[in-house]
Amino acid sequence: MTANSTTSPRRAGPARFLPPLLAVALLALLAYALVKPSPDTRLGSTLMDAPAPDFTLTSLDERPYTLTELRGTPVVLNFWASWCVPCRQEAPLLRALDERDGPGDPALLGLLFQDRDDPARAFIQEFSLKYPTLRDPKLATAIDYGVAGVPETFFLDAQGVIRHVDRGGLTRERLNEGLVKIGVPALPEQD
Repeated sequence: MTANSTTSPRRAGPARFLPPLLAVALLALLAYALVKPSPDTRLGSTLMDAPAPDFTLTSLDERPYTLTELRGTPVVLNFWASWCVPCRQEAPLLRALDERDGPGDPALLGLLFQDRDDPARAFIQEFSLKYPTLRDPKLATAIDYGVAGVPETFFLDAQGVIRHVDRGGLTRERLNEGLVKIGVPALPEQD
């Protein structure tokens, strides 16, 4: 047996370039996955342009609310929790929206997501929120809306049709984007 017979045979032709090409392709795919833009958190609900699922829920102050009672008024539904950091960041914007008192302003409802009453009340007090916060104890409403996490905000037009969904903490720009889609004037820029 010669020394050459114990070494592996060399690939002939273009096949010898296959392993390096596969390695380069794999690295390129990995690099793209790491640097690609994050998905748009404002779109993608299967409920878009469909009637909003109705609900009857009780607020923290024990008042019942039914979504169909608000028909004729644009509605902003914000699913939130006291333990949610982005919820804390968007709370002042939602308070500013709620404090507006103009023609065509939307009804604003907060819906608790996997939270308890006492921490929710402390959150409401901390941010001086006045709009109703509704309990969703079995998460039935969150499930009906396809909520995967908080915050998620649904913008309903006056006919009760979902026209915009925002996933993640609202910014003024993203809040205004949703408001415009339901025919509500945008919040003015901060002074």
